[in-house]
Amino acid sequence: MSQEILAVYPGSFDPPTNGHLDIITRSTRLFCKIIVAVTDNCNKKHTFCLDERLQLLCESTKALKNVEILPFSGLLVNYLEQINSFVVIRGLRVLSDFEYEFQMALMNRKLNKKIETVFLIPDQSYTFLSSSMVKEIAMLGGDMSGLVPKCVAKELKNKYQKNEYTK
Repeated sequence: MSQEILAVYPGSFDPPTNGHLDIITRSTRLFCKIIVAVTDNCNKKHTFCLDERLQLLCESTKALKNVEILPFSGLLVNYLEQINSFVVIRGLRVLSDFEYEFQMALMNRKLNKKIETVFLIPDQSYTFLSSSMVKEIAMLGGDMSGLVPKCVAKELKNKYQKNEYTK
């Protein structure tokens, strides 16, 4: 790699899925360092608290040496400026993802002309996968193998067996 570029993959990761990990892993081959920036969006009702999501991502990415898991809040463009990055990584599964992500990329660029968004398409085996679907499968006692890392499946089972989830 001729130029060392720090890229940021932001999201709530509630919970992290194998689709997220596919994007993270593939990003490590494109950029010298990846920061997985875990948001704590107060407008969302999270299944896992911020610390739990950070821990699950750390456990799931421990074999990836150029990945760092960090919390962040506020505007993404401000965060990027603070850490001296200008690249945002986003995953696209379906056409509706593209419409939303395209608008976000344009808004980020409007706020800071230096921001570039790199869109990655996950492996086709993950195009159907979302955190919401995984939570519903876990809540209903379904098999999560192949959908999430083992540590995430274990925590989802623990969470739903304790009836901590309410719709």
